Amino acid sequence: MKVLRLGHACYLLTSKEGKRYLIDPFLSLNPGCPEEYTKPAFLRTIDAVFITHGHFDHTQGLEEVENANPDVLIVAQYDFGMILLQKGYSNVHLLNYGGSIYLDDVKVTMVQAMHTSSYGETEGTPIYGGQPAGYIFNFHGDRTLYHSGDTTMMADMKIIQDFYKPSVAILSASGQFVMGPEEAAYVVKHLLDVEYVIPNHQFPNSHTTPRPEVLEGMVQQFPVIETMMNKDEKLLHLLEDDDKTEVIILNYGEEKEFPILQEASV
Repeated sequence: MKVLRLGHACYLLTSKEGKRYLIDPFLSLNPGCPEEYTKPAFLRTIDAVFITHGHFDHTQGLEEVENANPDVLIVAQYDFGMILLQKGYSNVHLLNYGGSIYLDDVKVTMVQAMHTSSYGETEGTPIYGGQPAGYIFNFHGDRTLYHSGDTTMMADMKIIQDFYKPSVAILSASGQFVMGPEEAAYVVKHLLDVEYVIPNHQFPNSHTTPRPEVLEGMVQQFPVIETMMNKDEKLLHLLEDDDKTEVIILNYGEEKEFPILQEASV
């Protein structure tokens, strides 16, 4: 299994069979997303898109994906998925907490997150988008990955770990609108039992962004994003003495391959 960081909460998961699953498409307006991953040539390679909730920084690129790839599968929470169907998106698979979709090489289960969800909030009156979610990706013969979505820490994470047994977590850790590095460190130490954790919901600064002009425009429109810049290193520092879990810091556009767990390969 490979994980490619496309900035903020947007990641591409590639299975060992070569299937490509995009989480929370925030593309052309995302200062962390390298330009090559906003192009139709890339977007046509996506097999399925998974949406955690309706906020613009998680859905802005959805139209871009469907324009390039009209038959792409979109997986979303029931209420938000109904909004997408009413807006003309066709291949939408509806889930709710505890529900799963079975694809060729992965079982994906929707799990709870504690956050809010609205849609169109940067364009006019927000539309209620249902409840936010996270996802468990249980790859066949490979690792299980937990993408927390936007969330604060919650006791349910212990149940998620005990039942689904993820070994990799992409975990909110930027503060302001989700839990910060301190809360994420607590989650890793006391609620999850993962081998690897990737800090999530971060914005780049002027030194780390692959597209400075996009970052400049985003800061002008939404100066609040400056509070969410480069918190990755803070989580790394907080967990540097933790022998159980390794913090993986991915650069924007960097991909990491995770070796198959021994028990998953038999």
